[in-house]
Amino acid sequence: MIVNNNQIKDLILSSQFATKEDLKLSIKTNSNNEKITDLFAGNAKPLVKKYDFIKGFEGGYLKFDSIEKNKVSNSNLKIFDFKLKEVPALTKLLTLASLQGIADLLTGEGIRFNELEMIFNNKAGLMTIEEIYSLGPSISILMDGYIQKDDLVSLRGTLVPATTVNKVIGSIPLIGDILVGKKAGEGVFGVSFKIKGYPDDLKTTVNPIKTLTPRFITRTLEKIKKSSQ
Repeated sequence: MIVNNNQIKDLILSSQFATKEDLKLSIKTNSNNEKITDLFAGNAKPLVKKYDFIKGFEGGYLKFDSIEKNKVSNSNLKIFDFKLKEVPALTKLLTLASLQGIADLLTGEGIRFNELEMIFNNKAGLMTIEEIYSLGPSISILMDGYIQKDDLVSLRGTLVPATTVNKVIGSIPLIGDILVGKKAGEGVFGVSFKIKGYPDDLKTTVNPIKTLTPRFITRTLEKIKKSSQ
């Protein structure tokens, strides 16, 4: 580790959790004075559990990379193969969307996700979320927005049951047949939603949608293609 003026300039850390999963962290400062951070955690739970709004995170491993310069950072976070339980905002969203069966899963055995990717930047206490996309056997979610540190939260997005995703992808000639087969699921259905307010008083609203945005379909295709390779 190299430290200048009480700031970490370069660092290489390699370790293991008590459960033997790898933990690797590197920080490098290049000639443009950009601080590049790369983190891999074979056990995501110890890093995720500090967030109070997630009280039931199980399994998973994560990758994080970030480039910071002049106190502005651009970051990418990926978490793979995990399960969520007891997430109040998500439970409320599922209930308002009349997806009670999936909401029951969330408060029972939990909802499994294959992958979550979050692309965001931080500047002067403001986190701007360019995209959060999560894909799982029960639901998929795409959203963006911003979070002001210790202040306002504003998120909007689309939530779609997995059966709908399968039917939409399956309806695309040739590609759909290859990815999900020819068996059709339920009719096209999902919800658009907004979550806004202060951390202790978030308001959630939902609206049914009958067609999915090209962005949602494109991102889903990308993820399914990667997982099938």
